[in-house]
Amino acid sequence: MNDLELIPERLTAVRALIDEATSRAGRPAGSVRLVAVSKTKPAEAIRIAYAAGQRDFGENYVQELADKAADLADLSDLRWHFIGSLQRNKAKKTASVAQIIHTVDRGELVDELERRASTLGRPLDVLIEVNVGSETSKAGCCVDAFPALLEHARSAAHLRVKGLMAIPPLLDDPEAVRPYFSRLRQLRDAHGGSAALPELSMGMSHDFAVAIEEGATLVRVGTAIFGSR
Repeated sequence: MNDLELIPERLTAVRALIDEATSRAGRPAGSVRLVAVSKTKPAEAIRIAYAAGQRDFGENYVQELADKAADLADLSDLRWHFIGSLQRNKAKKTASVAQIIHTVDRGELVDELERRASTLGRPLDVLIEVNVGSETSKAGCCVDAFPALLEHARSAAHLRVKGLMAIPPLLDDPEAVRPYFSRLRQLRDAHGGSAALPELSMGMSHDFAVAIEEGATLVRVGTAIFGSR
């Protein structure tokens, strides 16, 4: 069987692991949403996952997101998550397509997204990306800069700050990543908690179970669903 044929089976397996981790953490069933990361995969793969019940899809590249959104416009309840690094000059196109942007990491991007959302005449859901591992090679605001960025984003009339996002250091042992997930949760809890910031976007194919145990509400899984890129 090829990767396309395996998508429904893989989705079922990932959902089962999510349910197990959610139960293990003593959290309510359905409190974790799966974002199927479909970057570099064809629109056909998304259609297959959609037919298997998946609705949330994550894309890293703006033009690819726009092209797929056009190809799949007939799937009216499909939800696009933009999860890649976002440049200001791509904000207009992203804001017009994505239902939520996970990677807001600086004030100038807040301002540009606010301007675009205002022009569109509708609110835009965003997450603040935090560089919890202090890695120079990764995007995300530093922990010390987070409070000011959060305040700035909250002041934008057309942006709705839904929570935080992180891409921690890539480590082979999921347990070694746990402290970074915990740090993001603690940062959220120190700035209003889940009532003010309900979403924590953290955890990928190899470590999402640990992320769920640490409070993730959105897990971004690609390879385990669509196969290797």
